Amino acid sequence: MSLVIHEFAHAIVADWFGDPTPRLAGRVTLNPIAHLDVLGLLMMLFGPIGWAKPTPVNPSNFKRPRLAYLLTVAAGPLSNLVLAAVSFLLLRLVWSPSTTGTSDFFIRLLNVLAQVNVNLFVFNLIPIPPLDGSRILGSLFSFRNSQVYRSLELYGPFLLLLIVVIPGLQNWILSPLFNGSLNLIASWFGFQFSL
Repeated sequence: MSLVIHEFAHAIVADWFGDPTPRLAGRVTLNPIAHLDVLGLLMMLFGPIGWAKPTPVNPSNFKRPRLAYLLTVAAGPLSNLVLAAVSFLLLRLVWSPSTTGTSDFFIRLLNVLAQVNVNLFVFNLIPIPPLDGSRILGSLFSFRNSQVYRSLELYGPFLLLLIVVIPGLQNWILSPLFNGSLNLIASWFGFQFSL
């Protein structure tokens, strides 16, 4: 559901700023089917990574294209940060050292939701195409420089696959990012993870 909310956030913000593209594509919805990418789902079930169908956006429809595009792209990762914060807040409300049974299951679920959403937030901010971080960074460049940066999009998925699949790269790049971010964000809510 976190991926659905992530893509919905892109869609609703683009819609707010005047781009009808996500609405015409049926993406301004929380219905998971609208955001389903079959290959992304299979990879999630059987591999180390997964994804939803990217939300189509046409920045030329925005009244203030650079700002609207930046906010539209940032909305996805920010939605994951909000979901992580809500999970940590709920965890703070229900957690106690003597929790057992149904409460223990709920606490474990909230813990997993918090971790997954922190990881999605951080992963999507990596400035490698096609991740949101690359689009955020590209939107801050001048038009000419952003075109040069976007020309690297052909190589981004291959680079990401290497980082995710090769254990040494994963441990060297992703693990410190995820663990450090998780501990930082968890500390805002009075939690600490020993990873």
